[in-house]
Amino acid sequence: MSCKIDYQARPDLLAGRVILVTGAGDGIGRAAALSYAHHGATVILLGRTINKLEAVYDAIEAAGGPQPAIFPLNFEGATLKDYHDMAETLDKEFGRLDGILHNASLLGRLTPFDQYNPELWEQVMQVNINGPIWMTQALLPLLKASDDASVVFTSSSVGRKGRAFWGAYAVSKAATENFSEMLADELENVSAIRVNTLNPGATRTQMRKTAYPAEDPQRLRTPDDIMPTYLWLMGPDSHGHSGERFDAQPPKA
Repeated sequence: MSCKIDYQARPDLLAGRVILVTGAGDGIGRAAALSYAHHGATVILLGRTINKLEAVYDAIEAAGGPQPAIFPLNFEGATLKDYHDMAETLDKEFGRLDGILHNASLLGRLTPFDQYNPELWEQVMQVNINGPIWMTQALLPLLKASDDASVVFTSSSVGRKGRAFWGAYAVSKAATENFSEMLADELENVSAIRVNTLNPGATRTQMRKTAYPAEDPQRLRTPDDIMPTYLWLMGPDSHGHSGERFDAQPPKA
């Protein structure tokens, strides 16, 4: 669906909400964590690099946001027990979750499929889809404890239309789209949880630079530029929207 690039979030949009952001140490995840905190949310910062998470934590506190929490986790090596232990910890600490932004992703390699390394394929699928799926299952009771919960899965244009050489990344994002629609359909009318996907589009991140090394990054929107849609989806104004596909940027002319 069309983006909410012009959405104007009120200052207290997320006041009192507890929101988990994966891949929160850098790029879009960092921008989302800071933006959510700026609008009143208590943000749980999840990522694999502790010093990056600590830097985001410090930035939130310096800006006067609610005290965040840090939860180090690497999807690549995480087990089902890790996800359930995580759910138990968050239950004791917060009692509920009002939102999850599944932002952490691994690009893998842009290469012909006949040259794709099977171990790398498994790694990308684990980080991009398998890990987030099982973490979501473990956290569903906490989401159900919320009066208005939003789960946002990060997608990609190559997850909506397959493209040569994108390999496991494209397949993982196609799976993300389907899983989100399936889960949204299951939860409709039996919970207050909405589930959607969001394609950030061409954004000035390290992953984008790796995928398009010859591209001029100054021509791209920054993570901060695309935050209106991220705020809209995580806040109450998107109530009633579930099982849908959103874009954080206008379509190219």
